[in-house]
Amino acid sequence: MDLPEGLRRAERVPIVRRRSRAGVLIVVIGAVMVLAHAAGFLVLMALEGREYSVVAAVYWAITTMSTLGYGDITFDSDAGRLFSLWVLLSGVVYMLVLLPFFVIQYIVTPWLDRRRTSRTPRKVPAPLRDHVLLVGSDAVTQAFAARAERSQVPAVLVVENPVEAGQLHDQGRQVVVGPLDSAMTYRNAGADRARLVVSTLSDTANTNVAFTVRQVSGDVPVAVTASKPVSVDVLGLAGSDHVLELGAVLGREMAGRVLGSTGRVHRIGSFGDTFIAEAAARGTALVGMTLGEALAELRPCVRILAVLRKGRLRPLKPELRITETTVLILAGEQEELAAYDEQFQAQEQSEDPVIVLGGGRVGRSASRELTDQGVPNTIVEQLPGRVENSYSALEGTASYSVVDGDAADQRILRRAGLDCASAVLVTPRDDDLNVYLTLFCRRLRPELQVVSRATYERNVATLYRAGADGVLSYATIGATDLWNHAGLSHRVLVAEGNELFLVPRPSSLVRRSVRDSEVHRRTGCHIVAVADEDGTLSYDTESVPSSPGKLLLLGDRHAERLFREAYLRRRRPRPTGRVGPPR
Repeated sequence: MDLPEGLRRAERVPIVRRRSRAGVLIVVIGAVMVLAHAAGFLVLMALEGREYSVVAAVYWAITTMSTLGYGDITFDSDAGRLFSLWVLLSGVVYMLVLLPFFVIQYIVTPWLDRRRTSRTPRKVPAPLRDHVLLVGSDAVTQAFAARAERSQVPAVLVVENPVEAGQLHDQGRQVVVGPLDSAMTYRNAGADRARLVVSTLSDTANTNVAFTVRQVSGDVPVAVTASKPVSVDVLGLAGSDHVLELGAVLGREMAGRVLGSTGRVHRIGSFGDTFIAEAAARGTALVGMTLGEALAELRPCVRILAVLRKGRLRPLKPELRITETTVLILAGEQEELAAYDEQFQAQEQSEDPVIVLGGGRVGRSASRELTDQGVPNTIVEQLPGRVENSYSALEGTASYSVVDGDAADQRILRRAGLDCASAVLVTPRDDDLNVYLTLFCRRLRPELQVVSRATYERNVATLYRAGADGVLSYATIGATDLWNHAGLSHRVLVAEGNELFLVPRPSSLVRRSVRDSEVHRRTGCHIVAVADEDGTLSYDTESVPSSPGKLLLLGDRHAERLFREAYLRRRRPRPTGRVGPPR
């Protein structure tokens, strides 16, 4: 879903066809050079008073260009000798291009491709069960595969291109290569034994994949992505159990990260009956308190799992001062969160408006979510009529407005209400543009909350450096949704780079404090709560019990990997009697 359809079609052009076109072009250039040199030969020989046939002229041109130079035909004039030098040098240059191209493109590269293809599996081992099949290799499936590797969950990528499959296999991924519209491919991939089949291709390709998988197994769950709302029903008819309209989900998640100006609670996920929510301290009586004072104030209703400031975690120290920019990550049941709202939310104060930059699918979804929450918002869209035709025509009266113009124009943003807005959502597809708009809005109003979208995970850190308070990416949102749908360890995305996830309780941490700083120093993970086997959180447990259960951790993917390596993976015994690195 991350690449436009034009780029996808370009990637599907067979490699052999591209090589053939280049080879034909070089041959044509060589033929033109030979004919041009032969014509020059005939003209110069005529000036010297000698006549040769066309065959002799071509013979002379080829032998001279190839540096053979038999010497049976030579020029007597200086002009002819200079022309011979030119033909010789041009032939040398041409041969330096021709020979390496044909050797590399038609001998070496095909041999390497065949070797890589022969090493790429076309069938998974028969004992493999409860694995996840990932059809395609876009940003979402790559993020899912990386998460599965950290969690030691078997994930198999199904790829059609043998060369791409070989590259993924060389990177350590489990891969099966085969046509995506062939039932045999999914039989070889063990679809009938899989936990879940995920396809993130185009809507039409996902329809074909779902139909084909259903030929192999009628029971395996199938989850697909959809780029258009009209495709959801069709994908369901094709046999998909879960259709993720990623643009709409990303828009709703971005809208859910708007903290507002009244201190109200925003739910971002749940573990069992416990809801995870975030609440801004801005506008509440918590501003100015220390964390210790806030904990004493909140303990009867909710628990503070983490404290964020400008998108970054702060240590949970009692002396930490809560400011206007502090965001609290809370855990509690529905009634407890409602009690927090009743105690701290400014009920008599209305929400300040939000500006949504971009009127695409993500922007319209975010605006619709804000409207449903009663938050006034303004969409800034460069293409006139885009939002009215595709969004406002579907809605009745709504508390949003539209401003046509370039979001990079300060006058347009002022007209959209930047001076009185509480937040800006940056939703375009272009990451470069999003970095520019994030930096622009941050400079215009430093105190403004900025939530930005990232198409690629590699640009998340750049957006944070540009001034974003929160960043959400296609890859993380899609991978998290599909991960939770697969019934694997449940996760809640707090912000890009920070996730709440459950892990088994390591025996080495029994009776240690939940706030043990050594775990954070060693791995980067924060232990925020203790959970039962079913995922129910225990609020009042200050140390890790010895009974079976789980820990709720907060951290990024690198911290999770370090925690699992340090506390969950059994160390393999060192082999004896051999020298060298392990196999």
